[in-house]
Amino acid sequence: MPQTIRYTLLSLRDLFISVGPVALLAIGLLVLAYIWLDPTPPKRVTVATGPAQSAYDEFGRRYRKALATNGIEVVLLQSQGSSDNLRLLREGKADLGFVQGGTNERAATDESGLESLGSLFVEPVWLFYREDSARKVTATKTLTALTQFQGLHLNVGTAGSGVPSLMDKLFEANNIDKSRIKVSQLEQTPATVAFLAGEMDAIVFASAPESLMVQMLLQTPGVRLMDFAQSEAYSRRFPFLTPVVLPRGVVDLARDLPPTDLRLVATTTALLTRETTHPALLQLFTQAARDVHSPAGWFNRAAAFPTIEHSEYPVSREAARAIKGGQPFLQRYLSFWLANLVERMWLALGIIIAILLPLSRIVPPLYAFRIRSRVFRWYGQLSAIEQQMEAEGGDPKNFAKELDALEEKVGGITVPLSYADELYALRNNINMVRRRLERRTA
Repeated sequence: MPQTIRYTLLSLRDLFISVGPVALLAIGLLVLAYIWLDPTPPKRVTVATGPAQSAYDEFGRRYRKALATNGIEVVLLQSQGSSDNLRLLREGKADLGFVQGGTNERAATDESGLESLGSLFVEPVWLFYREDSARKVTATKTLTALTQFQGLHLNVGTAGSGVPSLMDKLFEANNIDKSRIKVSQLEQTPATVAFLAGEMDAIVFASAPESLMVQMLLQTPGVRLMDFAQSEAYSRRFPFLTPVVLPRGVVDLARDLPPTDLRLVATTTALLTRETTHPALLQLFTQAARDVHSPAGWFNRAAAFPTIEHSEYPVSREAARAIKGGQPFLQRYLSFWLANLVERMWLALGIIIAILLPLSRIVPPLYAFRIRSRVFRWYGQLSAIEQQMEAEGGDPKNFAKELDALEEKVGGITVPLSYADELYALRNNINMVRRRLERRTA
């Protein structure tokens, strides 16, 4: 039994040595493909959101929770809003960021290196005003046009939020002289506190209804939301604006809030990313977007978002595939990391197999040559002894010693059992030459 194990181990050793060059080539190609394809995404990603307690901040928390299940740490970078997020993306300080439609002052095609993961939700322009302030303008205490805000104190948000530039466009469209409106640009929280304290007459947000500030102001007594009676006209003038309706009672059915349908204008918000962001991360974020934004909301039906429509930026190929096709097949049965590795390496694996398959055919002949070379190389020495025997003047005793030495060396050769016949054939040939020498000597 030990002898059988010895021969088996010997055969395996020779096989491994023969296969070694091909195996090393395969490993080298795999390493090169891994470095080139970079299939493993980073485990840390930065997302520019918005002010504290804003809808962007809330959505950022949901994305962080969703990606944590796959071992991805999402760092939320609070900002002033859309304009600030664009700046952070351009400067490379954020990998992804929420950007409101119409925020960019220049054409989106001029934004080198930025892509969209699709439109996620609509952001209505929430223009809240105090009833006692509206009484100064109209007896109905209801404001329906921007021209009615002349002489009032209006907070339009910080410059980084994108709302000031949006309101400038709306003021210009209404031929409003901004000098006749007291405009302030306080941050969201201090502006809301000042508004509720009566220090200003109106306040503007451009946010999803999930914003805590919006939810609170919609239910605050003495505060009204402006009805944009000209919402359809605004959407015709500005392509990035969409007319939406806040249905009666959607805020609180029991209290019938709002008491009537309210017409609003809204922008579409997208999740932008830099082209250098790892494709696997884009796939994960888009899948998370389907879970976060697909439910029905105040302004959309179920599964309306995310969508590749209404995008001002080129849509990422990974995002478009995830939005249209859903979760990849392999991720339904394997972990994200393993499925991503297989998905991104399968093409490289196919190319490597195509290269190695012809090379693998030389392994059996190489293995056979290696084994037989242990036996065949002694035939040269045996042939030399035989030629010397045929020459005249040779000493038979010296020839006998050489044959004995050769037989001793051959006796130390070990080959797999499948090649033992060739070893025994060499021994028989040595004995045949010895018998010829004995006959000559006799």
